[in-house]
Formats: sequence, structure tokens, C-alpha cells
Amino acid sequence: MSSQSLSAGARTRIIAMILEGELKPGDALQAEKLAQQLGMSRTPVREAIRRIESEGLAEQQGRFLRVRALGPAEVEEIFFLRLQLETRAARAAVALPRAQLEGLATRVGRLIADDGTEDLWQVDDAFHGTLAGALGNRTISTVLEGLRRRSSMFDSAQVPGRYGAGSLEHMAILEALMRGDGAAASDRMATHLCNARDAILARLGELDRRKTAS
Repeated sequence: MSSQSLSAGARTRIIAMILEGELKPGDALQAEKLAQQLGMSRTPVREAIRRIESEGLAEQQGRFLRVRALGPAEVEEIFFLRLQLETRAARAAVALPRAQLEGLATRVGRLIADDGTEDLWQVDDAFHGTLAGALGNRTISTVLEGLRRRSSMFDSAQVPGRYGAGSLEHMAILEALMRGDGAAASDRMATHLCNARDAILARLGELDRRKTAS
């Protein structure tokens, strides 16, 4: 298994520990201790911890990186901003070159076909990043990238039914853009983001009920 795959596996397992309450807000993320718990070497665990920090799920407190929880209120705030900005980006993306839109549609189509040639997060980043770029504002693009990272803990391992649906929604947005219908693309982006938000909130509610019952 490649080092990238090992790091991704470590990240998935550490995020599960955070969401399920095994690692609580304020707990230190210590590579050596986590490596022992996960039965892995320290290198992929360190890489996973660095990514988790970049996603806003851990913050430096004194000598250690410590768990920082993502709660429903913050999810609502993230998606409020994304809705304001990404619906505008989708409308503006009607001006992107058709070849660029077709290239994205090809990649999204491969995900839908599940032929194993595309990475979910790489395609997701390419899709949202390309449309954000249509606004021609690097500050907005940077802000949106940060907002997406903060909710990226809810990947296909945490919300498994969401990502097939999300790819279909991406394709619907691209189809509207290739028809030159920016208004429809904007409306479909709003639906896409609301569906993603609601899936994350439902997952948080499920995890909270499980913790309360245990």
C-alpha cells in the first residue's frame, strides 16, 4: 500500500474516533500514541494529523495539537457562506470555455460510472475550484477552499450515500452550464449545497444520539 493510501486510511480512522467521541474536544493528537492504537507506523499518522489540522479539526494548544469539534452551528455557518458565494460562482461559470466544462463532465462521469480511474476528492476539488475561479476573485476562491476543507471530514466513509448523489448533482450543474443556462446552474448549486449540509447535520445528529445512548 502506498504512503498516501496509508495516510488516508489513518485520517479516516482518526476522524471516526473524533466523531464517535473516542477522541474528545481538547484531547491531544499524539502521533506515537495514535500509531500504537491504529497498529500503524508513525509517518502516515503524522501526515494524517497534519491534514486534520489543515481541515480545522485540530488546533495548536501549547505543545500539542488538540481536537477541535465541528458542531451543527458551525456547519450551518459554513454552508451559509458557501451558498452565498458558490451560487454566484455557478452563474458566472457559464462564461467558462466549453472544453473546460466538458473536461469536468468527463471526470464526473467516470465517478458516476465508478470505474476506479478518478479520486472522489480530487474531482470534487476540481469541480468546486473551477467554478469558484469563474468569479475572477482569488480571495473568494481561497475562502471557499478553506470552507470546503472544514467540512471535508464528512467524506464517503462518514456519509456514504451522499457522494454518489453529489456526483449526479455536479453533472446536472455542468449540463446546465453547457446549455448556457447560468440561472439553472445557480439553482442546482443551491440544491446541491443544501443537500450536503442536511446530510452532514443528519450525521451529526445520529452521532450525538449514539453518544447520549451509550
